[in-house]
Amino acid sequence: MLNQPFFQVALPIMVTMVATVWALISTNNRRPDDLNKRLDEMSARLGRIEDRLLAIETRLAAVERKVDALELKAWR
Repeated sequence: MLNQPFFQVALPIMVTMVATVWALISTNNRRPDDLNKRLDEMSARLGRIEDRLLAIETRLAAVERKVDALELKAWR
């Protein structure tokens, strides 16, 4: 009975296909979660970078005002 072509050819192919589909489904279910987690981490990091840039911009504006004031004094 096990010498029939179904058991020797078709059944191993079917088992391989089912195992492949199962592996792909279980792997793909984790991908969106990993992607969302990574996007959240990137968003938080970009928020921190934006905060730093705003602080630098504020300090730069203060320095520019001081330089302008010094230039005005130098011209007087």
